[in-house]
Amino acid sequence: MPPRFFVDAALAADTVLDLPEAVARHIHVLRLSPDDPLTLFNGQGGSFSATLADLGKRSATARVGTHDPAEAEPPFRVTLAQGLAGGDKMDWLIEKAVELGVAAIQPLQAQRSVVRLSGERAARREAHWQALIQAACEQCGRNRLPALAPVSTFEGWLAAAPAGGHRLLLSPRAVAPLPELARTHADAWRAGGVTLLIGPEGGLSPEEEAAARHAGFIGVSLGPRILRTETAGLACLATLNAILGGF
Repeated sequence: MPPRFFVDAALAADTVLDLPEAVARHIHVLRLSPDDPLTLFNGQGGSFSATLADLGKRSATARVGTHDPAEAEPPFRVTLAQGLAGGDKMDWLIEKAVELGVAAIQPLQAQRSVVRLSGERAARREAHWQALIQAACEQCGRNRLPALAPVSTFEGWLAAAPAGGHRLLLSPRAVAPLPELARTHADAWRAGGVTLLIGPEGGLSPEEEAAARHAGFIGVSLGPRILRTETAGLACLATLNAILGGF
């Protein structure tokens, strides 16, 4: 298949487009040549066939071809509210969550988060995560970028979270099996969307979990094993894909 590139620009058939410098660098890495086929998408839906028209040291242009309206989105929306994880765990889980079809990601500063982000440092991480989301969409064939919300405190996010949808909290203290609930409420979850709350390393504190339950989150379980934070959300997403029709 032709290499796929995200471009934050208007796309229209039968036009010539100056590609971003980052895309030009990637084209050099792939050793592409003029007239090689490309696929371009801008997150507005569908993708466009294209050919590489010209390639300079730091620039590239493409001839935009026809629009393909096909999408690779699952038939349900999941917002992943994820407690900040340390090291490269957050990078890894964001990339894989995109591949598994997450619709939106909300990074949360929880009581037990090892990483502390605010101000300029948070802005740099958010820009890094946005680039990861774009690259993951290029790789997995999604044409719509999941929304990335700014880092928020757990308390601030919970207080401002919009009403509606279905709220799930993965907890080692929960007894309701996620697969069973997903089968029982499949139609409602597809129609109304799901917000999935995952704690950081060490999980949510008892106070945070109590606040989440008070706000309408239902505790769910994936069985007797305790999953790492970078595994937990992905396991839930895979479960929902298998039951609600995302695979």
